[in-house]
Amino acid sequence: MLTDLPPEVAGWRDAIQRLSPSVPPCRYLSPARWGTMRDNALDFLDRFGAEAHRLGWTASELFGVHPENGTLRVDWCGVLMVSGDKAASISANRIAFTRTAGYRDTPGMPRGMPIWEFAAKRKAAA
Repeated sequence: MLTDLPPEVAGWRDAIQRLSPSVPPCRYLSPARWGTMRDNALDFLDRFGAEAHRLGWTASELFGVHPENGTLRVDWCGVLMVSGDKAASISANRIAFTRTAGYRDTPGMPRGMPIWEFAAKRKAAA
């Protein structure tokens, strides 16, 4: 239930919800792909958000993108900004999707900024 989300997770959900489903926040991200990613991110927060918070997942680990190149630099992207698929399960260091999985414990992996901060930065620069 959405009212059971921890305040930080509710903030993430609100930030994703405020991004347009038809206007990708990152260059080179198609509107169709972004719409699916956004819908699946909201679904993840509704189903797994409280558990992700309890396990210590951060906004950058989930929704991060490269500060200059957005989703084009997947090595900087959070788990939910790479797959685009619907999440199937979550554990301390892994989120499983239909066909793949994403991990947060990859040594040396840089952390990006949450996609909503990237969108605000890009909008301010326009």
